[in-house]
Amino acid sequence: METATFAGGCFWCIEPIFSGLRGVERAIPGYTGGHLADPSYEQVCSGRTGHAEAVEVTFDPQEISYEDLLEVLFAMHDPTTENRQGADVGTQYRSAVFYHTPEQRAAAERAVSDLAREAWWEGEKVVTQVVPADTFYPAEEYHHEYFARNPERGYCRAVIAPKMAKLRKRFAPRLTSQGR
Repeated sequence: METATFAGGCFWCIEPIFSGLRGVERAIPGYTGGHLADPSYEQVCSGRTGHAEAVEVTFDPQEISYEDLLEVLFAMHDPTTENRQGADVGTQYRSAVFYHTPEQRAAAERAVSDLAREAWWEGEKVVTQVVPADTFYPAEEYHHEYFARNPERGYCRAVIAPKMAKLRKRFAPRLTSQGR
């Protein structure tokens, strides 16, 4: 098993995306990239801790490659909006890849470079950070599997459900039965 850590806006949106992929053992929402030890959600939301809301993904590289995970990440969030995703604004919502190995760093840098050349983002600057993995602090328990436990909440219906529909349409062969 290997570990990957990604930030792409609210972790409520990113966690279910990775949780439903074949080869992913678990995806845990949390905080990384900041300067305060063991921050709370409220502290991170203040924007003063430097942390990003992120997801730590444990995956089997024999079933899904790190490059495949990067492809899903970049398909499911906007890497051109600095410190925001949709209505979620602040440094905690930045786009970032926190690499754990030199190989992950090289793959992430290639993916960002390739993404910057794609016609889809023509004229837009890709702002995704590629930075070393830092201490990862799991989020409070009520954030875990938030979408699965709260599908009828407004944010879930308006923001996460459309992302999940996009995931099912674009990556159906890569999903587990739970992800479908």
